[in-house]
Amino acid sequence: MNKIIQRFLILLTLTVLLVNCRKKAYDEYYGRPDTLEPPIYQQLAAKGNFVNLLAAIDKAGYKSTLGAAGYWTFFAPHDSAFQVYFKEKNITGIDQVDSSTCRAIVTYCLVYNAFKKERIGDYQSSIGWVPASAFRRRTAYSVGVYSSVDTSGKPIKVISSNRNNNGAIYYVEADNNNKCLPYFVDNFMTSKGLNAADYNYFFPGTSYTGFNVADAIVTERDIPAENGVIHVINKVITALPSIDEYITTKPEYSLFKSIFDKYLIQYILNPGVTTRYQNIKGGSDQVFTKVYNQNLAYSLNNENFLKQQDNDAQSNSYSIFVPDNTTLQNYINTVLLENYTSLDQMPRQIIYDFINAHLWQNVVWPSKFNTTFSFVNEEARFNPATDIADKKILSNGIFYGTKKVQDANVFSSVYGRAYLDPKYSMMITMLNLELKFQVSNIYNNYTLFMISDSMFNAMGYTKDVTISTNVNDQWRFTPPPGSPVAASTGQTTRNRLQRIINMHVVPRVVLNSLAGEGVVMSYGGEYIGYKNNTVFAAGNVDTSGLDISTKVANITGTKTAKNGRVYYMNRLMPFSEYVVGKHIENIGTPVTSPYNSFWQYLRNSALWNSATKEITGVASGTFYTLFIPDKAAIQKAVVDGVLPGTGVGAARVPNFNPSLPAEKELVNKFILYHFLNKRTVGADGVESGAFETIFKKVNGDPTTIFVNNTPGLLSLTDMNSRSATVISSPSYYLSNRCVIHLVNNYLKYIE
Repeated sequence: MNKIIQRFLILLTLTVLLVNCRKKAYDEYYGRPDTLEPPIYQQLAAKGNFVNLLAAIDKAGYKSTLGAAGYWTFFAPHDSAFQVYFKEKNITGIDQVDSSTCRAIVTYCLVYNAFKKERIGDYQSSIGWVPASAFRRRTAYSVGVYSSVDTSGKPIKVISSNRNNNGAIYYVEADNNNKCLPYFVDNFMTSKGLNAADYNYFFPGTSYTGFNVADAIVTERDIPAENGVIHVINKVITALPSIDEYITTKPEYSLFKSIFDKYLIQYILNPGVTTRYQNIKGGSDQVFTKVYNQNLAYSLNNENFLKQQDNDAQSNSYSIFVPDNTTLQNYINTVLLENYTSLDQMPRQIIYDFINAHLWQNVVWPSKFNTTFSFVNEEARFNPATDIADKKILSNGIFYGTKKVQDANVFSSVYGRAYLDPKYSMMITMLNLELKFQVSNIYNNYTLFMISDSMFNAMGYTKDVTISTNVNDQWRFTPPPGSPVAASTGQTTRNRLQRIINMHVVPRVVLNSLAGEGVVMSYGGEYIGYKNNTVFAAGNVDTSGLDISTKVANITGTKTAKNGRVYYMNRLMPFSEYVVGKHIENIGTPVTSPYNSFWQYLRNSALWNSATKEITGVASGTFYTLFIPDKAAIQKAVVDGVLPGTGVGAARVPNFNPSLPAEKELVNKFILYHFLNKRTVGADGVESGAFETIFKKVNGDPTTIFVNNTPGLLSLTDMNSRSATVISSPSYYLSNRCVIHLVNNYLKYIE
């Protein structure tokens, strides 16, 4: 028995020795290296000048986190920084700071992952490091559920959106909406063209050193720890508010905030957070997500930036410019409500546009106002020295409190004159289809002739939602009595309306006065005429011959805008429903008309269709310019043998209806050579040059007429170097995509 016990003890001794040897080898290979620095908490304790910070860490419940393994960057305020903090808070020590405040201080200075100064300025993109492109890092701090009130003023529990509302997603369960901490390192500042002035614009009381964190200076950097990196800072940084939180606490911006509260925010029940909240807190309180409207550039309470990449908040942030109450109220009264009695009355899109004009989906640095563009693609139209009363770098963006309103294009341009007036809703709907961004661009000049809904209605155009499920095609046209066209709906009517709108938009030109006489080309390529404060298009002269005085639109008022002028009228300017031949007949039929001789040749030629009023070679819907020689010029063409006549020499008179084929062909060629093909030219000084006519040479090559175009005068040179001058009045005769000029000489081609 003794031998058995003795053998067992020997075996046990050998086993213990073997295990101890294996553990020693394991520890030597896998154990904590002797050269490894202590964790963050122990390092701070060893330094001796972080007593207050360590106490805050203890009260926050983060001793185990910072005293064990991990991967953090910790911006550690020393005891001197805390003494300044205590004085600012009018307290004597850390024991007067509650655990919740301590937790906020500690977690907001605690950044995920370990970054030395040489790396913290780089952006962790989805495809790798982007050097010198980051100025923010995600921290361990998040707000969570908080108490607030809903849109009716009822107290509720709220959690912020952690995504920008795209109509489907505005909250992601697995995301705590952690706040970001801003910092400013020299490589980032240099790469972005920024300097100390940009930093000190926000933090005038702190020197820029090349490594600043918010308004603190890093006094000791890159202290390695087992669980990360420590950077010592000279100030206690408290959690920065979001844009949403900041506006809520600033009564001077309450009017701007009230627009969000009334029109742009919803509180939507969040079942998942509600369940967790009730499990933790007890009770029956429900939690609602504060959701910003999906039409906005971003949600003011979202800390995650755009989330197009997981870490995109490192390299960018939002910006917002918020006018103070007095400034905003004046703008609302004088601009937005010029034609409304309250914001409730106006289309919601106007409110979206107004707010979005003040939102940037990128950071706007003080030195970059002119080159950083907003959600609506406009630069910041503020003077950073005189227009900004409040400037803050917040957790999710930059806030500028302003003494002026961002003068958005859609309100300050000619477009705005219609957009902000409910009497012009049909015009705005049509402008929005193709022309909104052109006519609202304040750097391009326009003249706009205003068409009210009542004017459209008077011409037979109405909005009818029963026509189509496509909102762009919900139009009906009922022709006025005597109209040669049939009723229409949908796309056909929309095309008609678009042509009318195009004729009322004049690009590149600001007509500051219509007291004289002239023509100007509209956006659609058709000319409109003006004379003695009246305006007209081809449709105004359809059946009135040379006397259009009773059919013109009278100017009733005018207003200026940043990019031009608008004119108010008593009727719209319609396009013509007739072909060019009908208009030639109208002005040429009176025997005393200077156009009569040309008309007589045309009506008797093989080109003319008396039933349809069409001219062979002149296609419907194509642009033309027609130069009609007056009676004297036609007589000269007859004498010169260019047109058929009877008699000899100077006594020859026109033969308007020749019987010989060769003479008939002379008439055809003569008429076709006086039409410029696919081009309208008026005496507006815009286009000069050699332009093709309809008439072709025997070999098929085009014939040309050279046009010298100066404002108020057109001079012509034919292929034989003969000249002619337009002698009709500057407003001419407008036809269907055609301008008709009276000239003092005939034009001669070369075959």
